[in-house]
Amino acid sequence: MNASTTITAVDFSNTLNDLIEICIDGQKGFASAADAMDNPQLKAELMGFSQQRMEFAGDLQDLLSTSGDSPATTGSVAGTVHRGWLNLRDAVSTRETYVILAECERGEEYAVSAYKSSIDEGLGHDVDQLIRQQYTKVQATHDRVRALRDAAKPK
Repeated sequence: MNASTTITAVDFSNTLNDLIEICIDGQKGFASAADAMDNPQLKAELMGFSQQRMEFAGDLQDLLSTSGDSPATTGSVAGTVHRGWLNLRDAVSTRETYVILAECERGEEYAVSAYKSSIDEGLGHDVDQLIRQQYTKVQATHDRVRALRDAAKPK
């Protein structure tokens, strides 16, 4: 590897902590969205996405701990605002399914982008493999949320 493709320990830690924060923000966002849903099937699906993000964060936290770094344990306030999840609070107050799902989809767009940019950072085979596996599921969740949003669009 040349110097331009070698990742530093700081980059490794920062990249994984960013993904951890994104997962925690998503976990909280999906749980809030689920709480606002009257439809039990939609509520259960959103809670499943929340659980998925909790597991993703845990897996990434374990990787950082194993490497001797301190993993993030919360989402970030700035990140929450930037990722669109803060707008979910306002959407939840409307209790309108389409509006809530639109905000979930916006948060998922950020997650997809962050995972996509993390894939090729050369974090190590096992880490890259985990990030790719999670990315595939994040993309599928994004697509599912978009489909749910589109189905809920007012006529």
